[in-house]
Amino acid sequence: MEISRQAYGATRDGDPVHLFTLKNRNKLEVGILDYGGIVTSLRVPDREGRFDDVVLGYDTLEEYLGDKSYFGCIVGRFVNRIADGRFSLEGVDYNLPLNDGSNHLHGGPGGFNKVLWGADELRGDGFVGIELSHLSRDGEEGYPGNLRATVVYTLTESNELRIEYTAKTDRDTVVNLSHHSYFNLAGGGNILDHFLTLNADKFTPIGEGLIPTGDIMGVEGTTLDFREPTYIGERIDHDCEQLKIAGGYDHNWVLNGRRGSVDLAARVLEPESGRVMEVHTTEPGVQFYSGNFLTEGVKGKGGRVYGPRHGLCLEAQHFPDSPNHPGFPSTVLRRGETYRQTTVYSFHVV
Repeated sequence: MEISRQAYGATRDGDPVHLFTLKNRNKLEVGILDYGGIVTSLRVPDREGRFDDVVLGYDTLEEYLGDKSYFGCIVGRFVNRIADGRFSLEGVDYNLPLNDGSNHLHGGPGGFNKVLWGADELRGDGFVGIELSHLSRDGEEGYPGNLRATVVYTLTESNELRIEYTAKTDRDTVVNLSHHSYFNLAGGGNILDHFLTLNADKFTPIGEGLIPTGDIMGVEGTTLDFREPTYIGERIDHDCEQLKIAGGYDHNWVLNGRRGSVDLAARVLEPESGRVMEVHTTEPGVQFYSGNFLTEGVKGKGGRVYGPRHGLCLEAQHFPDSPNHPGFPSTVLRRGETYRQTTVYSFHVV
């Protein structure tokens, strides 16, 4: 297995950024920046052994510095939306910056996707990887507590990209971390012909601003039922209030797995290439986002042009707006506790 590091430019403050390239014996290859923890590329084979890059992204650091689509990054301190940028903890009200209409999204404009992480290379029996670390200061983006976060990316000989998160705080706070790659297993075009399976009997319906209503509903009989393999384009434009609110799929599914176990969350098949991606996680939810808000005509890697529904995200997470819904799994991290999450994206062909 191989790991290499090369210069990738500098931030606007002049700090050097590096690209780490991990490769296993099967020639599966992933590129990761220490800026934002961004996965810039993920090259996997099809059933004929031809490799293609299955994540959306850019060719240059300058484009990532200006990115507003969250291509490939670590999301924090809080993935997804917090209504009105407000929550209360231990009787104290906190106000967060608004960067999604009236909502706080993905940790705010200065979230974990916009910071330069410390990086160390890792090598072990059957894997290579990098360990990223960041100290989020008390008050950063409005959150309480000095939060020390670590994210470990490892590539295994089993064609798994493992992401392990830990965080500790010196003051009670809220934490909800995730990864935001846009996947396209065909390597280009839209994702409507991908078959998706979600291991979830329930979802959290949304209202105005894509904020959960606080209810938990069954998927049976709805356009959000992916318990059996279903191609994404089959119902995406149906006359359904949930789909109209989001312009497609942008919802949190309540996973059937056991809390804390690394259980199956999702499976994606692209039938033409035969590529399959499975997602396993310890998290209670997964956000399936069908790329509805990608801007038409965005220039991506290698001259490719992106548009709406050209990539799909499967963000392992606690539920959106959890601090404002006592019935949702708690995202509170107490002083002295350790936040832990493991999510695995694995690849094979059929």
